[in-house]
Amino acid sequence: MNENSRLRILVVGAIVLALFSALFARLWYLQVISGDSYAAAAEGNRVRTVAREAPRGRILDRRGRVLVDNRTANVVAVSRSLVGEERERVVSELSELLRIPVPEIEDRLEDFRYADFRPIPVATEVDEATLVAIREREDDLPGVEATQSAVRVYPHGHLAAHVLGYVGEINDQELEDRADEGYELGNTIGKVGIERAYETDLRGISGVEFYEVDRSGEVVRELGERESEQGDDVQLGVDLDVQIAAEDALLSFIELAREGGRPATGGAVVVLDATDGTVVAMASYPTFEPAGFVHGISTEVWEELNKPERNLPLNNRAIQGLYPPGSTFKLVTSIAGLSSGVITPETTILDQGSIEIGDRRFRNAGGKSYGNVALPRALTVSSDVYFYSASAAIDVLEGQDEEIQRIARLFGFDQPSGIELPFEQDGRVPDREWKRTVNAANSDAFPNATWYTGDTVNIGIGQGDLLATPIQLASAYATLGNGGTVFKPHVGARVIDRFGAVVREVEGQPVSEVTPLQEHPEWRSIILSGLQGTVSNREGTAFNAFAGYSGPPVAAKTGTSQTRGREDASLFVGMFPANAPKYVVAAIVEEGGAGSDIAAPVVRRVIEEIVRTEADSSLPPIGTLIAPPSDTTSTTAPVAPEDLVPDGLVPEQVPVPERKPDGEDEDRE
Repeated sequence: MNENSRLRILVVGAIVLALFSALFARLWYLQVISGDSYAAAAEGNRVRTVAREAPRGRILDRRGRVLVDNRTANVVAVSRSLVGEERERVVSELSELLRIPVPEIEDRLEDFRYADFRPIPVATEVDEATLVAIREREDDLPGVEATQSAVRVYPHGHLAAHVLGYVGEINDQELEDRADEGYELGNTIGKVGIERAYETDLRGISGVEFYEVDRSGEVVRELGERESEQGDDVQLGVDLDVQIAAEDALLSFIELAREGGRPATGGAVVVLDATDGTVVAMASYPTFEPAGFVHGISTEVWEELNKPERNLPLNNRAIQGLYPPGSTFKLVTSIAGLSSGVITPETTILDQGSIEIGDRRFRNAGGKSYGNVALPRALTVSSDVYFYSASAAIDVLEGQDEEIQRIARLFGFDQPSGIELPFEQDGRVPDREWKRTVNAANSDAFPNATWYTGDTVNIGIGQGDLLATPIQLASAYATLGNGGTVFKPHVGARVIDRFGAVVREVEGQPVSEVTPLQEHPEWRSIILSGLQGTVSNREGTAFNAFAGYSGPPVAAKTGTSQTRGREDASLFVGMFPANAPKYVVAAIVEEGGAGSDIAAPVVRRVIEEIVRTEADSSLPPIGTLIAPPSDTTSTTAPVAPEDLVPDGLVPEQVPVPERKPDGEDEDRE
């Protein structure tokens, strides 16, 4: 062998040795150094986890009575492992037993939201007879199993529907918004009301099922599970008895107004604790059945519920309805007049039934004359001329010409109250800047950009372009009642875990102050005396409505507001005890007529129920929790879509007030 051949052999040998060395080094690294990590990865590749939703927490009233609960529902599920002719046969037989079309079952089996190796629910709320029939044919229906799941139940039907809200399947936007909170497609989530506002508390902790699967993804065996934990209970400040009284009274007088020829298209009632902003009751009409949303509703039904001609039953008028407040706004004008100095508590104005301002004449309701009136009597008889005069005097004050607007905003008008319920409206307090802005944006609807004295005069009696929600109105009177502190209204009272321990209290939060009331407590006393005369003085606008009333003294104000193209809305706000108000009750009936005729009796009934409830020693003390029933299975049938809106509603749209020309407004009590 020559020298060249020997050299070539040495080179090849070196290369082979290097390759084998690299190979052995790699094998040693994979088996020794990284063996544990790869073994763990291999184990993870064959273990699948499936989340199982936890039952939601309950919603309770202030005395611990259950307003929203869970119950078990029978569910029929089918394994996706069924294929070919066997699947066709099983689906066909199930279709007959469940009375569900074959295509619908097939669609559910193809639902991508469910794991491939987990049975797919194809029917819920299955009756016992059908369930027995399926179990009797177990051998003929491979891959079919009967299970149970927790579903939401609303034992009081549509009671407090707008407060409680409803649940539904999470949508793409909600899933994106809660990307870091462990939600998955197909999960249930609160859509509106308390169900939405306290979603994090009510939701609970999902359970997890562990499965071993082979390389093709088929389940080899179940490896165990981690139990879910039910969500926390949410206890409200709402009192069940007062809520029932509010809804019953509202509906009764809506029907009475209709019998009298009024459209009475809807309404709302708000009951607040003036000392901390707790919502004791909140009613809105027309209403709906929250249970109808538990298993979802069709697009057609959803669109039907949202048609304006159905009068928007899903809207919570207590926080979303926008109305001219009428004479109930004279509370604000009173304080604005006092704070600006155009009136004192003793100032007397001659009321001859009308007053001329500029080139327009503004009148009392029916042109009635009250003679010489000071502030207390002006509130008692609701003298428009008195407040027209005060408003006109404010309008010409240099630097204080928007004092009514300033005081209104101190009370919380023109902004959301901050209540935790979603979709609250702002309301509107018009001023010079607002008028210029809307004119620039829409000169057809608002052709005049100039602010006139007539504009100030109109809002001085709660008309013109002024808009408020019932919750804002109730909050304003609660602020008067407590001496000048504006509280953020709140429906929730506390969160309680499943063992009964308090997780947290929901405290009343002061958000601002009406400083003129705090600096001049005598103004509060003067105004309260005038408001008390509304129900106790024979001249009072609500004297007849409270005839025979024997409860604590009430301070109140009637209002009858006007909207172009619609009949008058009926408003009333009452609070008691009159000298140191604890509760405030505000009511409105759309197109219901005079405030003294319709809204005032609604408030009286609610006040009487509060008085009765507090005096009833058979009721448990506020805050006492009642144990849930041992059997939570409901016998209530599922709500049909056509039954979602009860009581034979007359469809009308929530009013959107149109602007009235200067000088056309008068308040009719």
